[in-house]
Amino acid sequence: MRRGIAASALALILACSLTACGGSDQASGSSGNPAKDGGTVTWWDTSDAKAEAPTYRAIVADFEAKYPKIKVNYVNVPFADAQNRISTAFSTGSDAPDVIRSEVGWTPELAAQHYLRPLDGTPALVGAKDFLPNPAAATRYEGKTYAVPQVTDTMALFYNKRMFAAAGIDHPPVTVDELETDSALIKKKLGKTGFYLRGDDAYWTLPFIYGEGGDLVDADTKTVTVDNAAGIRAFKVIKGLVDSGAAKTSLTDGWTKMMSDFQAGDVAMMINGPWALSTVRKGGGAFAAPSNLGIAVVPAGSAGQGAPQGGQSYAVYANSKNIAASELFVQYMSSSEVQAKITKALGVLPTRKSVWARPDIASIDSVKSFKKAIDKVHQRPWIPEGDSLFAPLATEYAALLSGKESPQSAARNTGDAYRKNLGWK
Repeated sequence: MRRGIAASALALILACSLTACGGSDQASGSSGNPAKDGGTVTWWDTSDAKAEAPTYRAIVADFEAKYPKIKVNYVNVPFADAQNRISTAFSTGSDAPDVIRSEVGWTPELAAQHYLRPLDGTPALVGAKDFLPNPAAATRYEGKTYAVPQVTDTMALFYNKRMFAAAGIDHPPVTVDELETDSALIKKKLGKTGFYLRGDDAYWTLPFIYGEGGDLVDADTKTVTVDNAAGIRAFKVIKGLVDSGAAKTSLTDGWTKMMSDFQAGDVAMMINGPWALSTVRKGGGAFAAPSNLGIAVVPAGSAGQGAPQGGQSYAVYANSKNIAASELFVQYMSSSEVQAKITKALGVLPTRKSVWARPDIASIDSVKSFKKAIDKVHQRPWIPEGDSLFAPLATEYAALLSGKESPQSAARNTGDAYRKNLGWK
C-alpha cells in the first residue's frame, strides 16, 4: 500500500540531493546486550487503528514479556499523515521514532536522505535469505539494506459472490473486457453497478497501466514512459469503464465511498489489497458471512495481468539512541513466528518463504487467493523519487475521469511533469 508523496517531503528530497541530511549511513554494528541492558524503543505503526492496531499492540506486549528490560512506546500514526510526520521528525530530530513502519515506496526516499540505518550484518536481518525476493528488493538502496520486510501485498479483484450468482456469472472476470461484460449483466439483472473504480488515488491506475504493458518510468535508462502508446491505451481503458457505465467513481473520499458501496452490496467488484481485508470482514453488510467475499487476480489488459508490488517494512532511524534494542525489536517483529501470527489474525501476506510454506498459513483463503496475484506482481521503480510520481499522475487521473482531459492529453501532461521534475528524457 502507498500514498503519493506530499510536496514538503518532495522538497526534502531535492534539498538532500545537494547536502547530506540526517545521520550517517554507515552501520557500525550493534553494541551491548539489549536484552540485558534494556532501553526504550519508540515504534510508529501506520496500520489501521481499529482493524489492525490491536493485533500489533498484543504482539508488542509479547515482545515486552520476552524482553522485560525493553519498553516499547507504541504510537499508531494515521497512514495518510505518516510520511510527512516521519520526514519532519527525522529532519528535526525532535521526538523522532526509533523504528517506523515504512511503506515500500518511502524506504529509498528516506535512505537517500540518510535518515535510515543500514541493517546489513546487524541482528535485525537475521534469516535474510528467507525473505521473498520482491519484498526484499524494496528494502535496498544503492547496494545496502535499509529495512526489513514486514508484510507484502499487491492488488486483486474483490467481488461479491452472491451478486455474481444472482446475475448468472459463474466466475470472476479474467480480462477487462469480461469485467465490462459482467458489469453489464449486473446492471441488467440486479440494477446495480458492477465495478467501483477509485478515482482519488493514482495508485489505482497501476493495474491498468501495467496491464497494457506500460509503466510510469524506466529507471534503468532514466526515461519517462507513462505517455507512450501503452500508457495512452491504459488511460483509454480507464475512461472507457466509466463512460460505459461499467464503473462508478468519485474524485473525493474515494476510499470511504468505495468501501461503503462494496459492503452495502451497491457494487459487485472493486480493486483492493490485503490491507482492506480486516475492514471488509469486520464491516458486516454484504460480508457479514466472510465466505461471500471472492478474491481473484486483477483482470488482464491487452498485455496481461500486472498489479503493483506493495507492502510495509520495519526501518530503524539512523540517529536512534536505542540502536541495539531497536534492532532486536525489528528482528522479533519480522520473525517467522510473529509473521504467522499477523497473517492468521489479519489475513495480510507474509514476507518469509518459510511462513508461506506452513500448511496452517497456506490454507488461509486470503493467502491462497493472493498467492496468484503475488506471483505476477509488477515491481515499482525503487528510486528516491518513486512516490513523487503519484502527485502529477493523480492530477491528470482526476482530469481524465472528470472529462477535462482526453486520455492522450492526460498521459502527455503526466509525462511532461515527470520530465520536468526528474530531468529525465
